[in-house]
Amino acid sequence: MTIEQQDTAATPSRAWRTVLEHIEARLIAGDLAPGDRLPGERALSTDLGVGRSSVREALRVLEAMGLIRTATGSGPNAGAIIIAMPGGAMSSLMRLQVAARGFPVRDIVRTRLTLEASVVGELADAAPARDLADADRLLDAMDDDDLTPAEFLALDAQFHLALAEASGNQVITATMAGLRGGIEAYALDGLARIADWASTRGRLRGEHRGVVDAIRATDAALARTRIHDHISGYYAEISLGD
Repeated sequence: MTIEQQDTAATPSRAWRTVLEHIEARLIAGDLAPGDRLPGERALSTDLGVGRSSVREALRVLEAMGLIRTATGSGPNAGAIIIAMPGGAMSSLMRLQVAARGFPVRDIVRTRLTLEASVVGELADAAPARDLADADRLLDAMDDDDLTPAEFLALDAQFHLALAEASGNQVITATMAGLRGGIEAYALDGLARIADWASTRGRLRGEHRGVVDAIRATDAALARTRIHDHISGYYAEISLGD
C-alpha cells in the first residue's frame, strides 16, 4: 500500500494537520525561522508518513495563514519559504469571524476598551513622542459637516486604528485591523437609535481630540479615562444588544 493509500485509509481529515503540527514544533524549537526553506513535498511525505496531497493541503493552509510563500520552479526563490507576516493573516481571520457574527458585539467593545486603553497609555508615556500625524489628518477629515454618518464612522474607525499603528505594537494593530469591520458595523447599526446625529457627531469629535490632547500632554491616566469614556459612551448611547 502506498503512502497516499495509507493516508486516505487512515485519518484523512487529520493527515494534513500532522504536517502543520510538525512545522509548528520545528518553529517553536528554533529549527525553522523566517527565511528558511521547508523540506520538499516528497521529504515531508516520507518523514511524516502522510500522502503528498496532505502535504500540499497543509502548505496551502500555511500560505493562507501568511506563514509561508510558495513558488514553483527551481532556484533560491522556489519551494516553500517561511516568512514573518502574521499580521495580515490574523487580521483577515478576525475580519471573517466578525463578518460571520462570530464575535458578540459586547465582546468587541470589551476588547476595544482593554486594547485602546493600553494603546493611548503607551502613546502618552512614549519617549520620544510618537508620530500622530495620521490621527491628526483623520481628525481634520471628520470636521467636514458634509460627511454622511457612514463616512464619518468609517473615518472614526480608521482614527482608532491609526492610534494603534502609532503605538508600534504589531499584535494590537493587527487585532484592531481585524476588528475594524465589526466596529464600523455596530456603530452603523446603532445610528437609528441616535435622536440627534449632529450633536453626537460634535461630541465624538471633541472626545477624539480630547484623547489626542491627553496623549500629547503625556497624561497616560487621562488618556486612558478619555478613551474608555469615549468607547463605552457611544455603545451606551446606541444601546445595541447582541
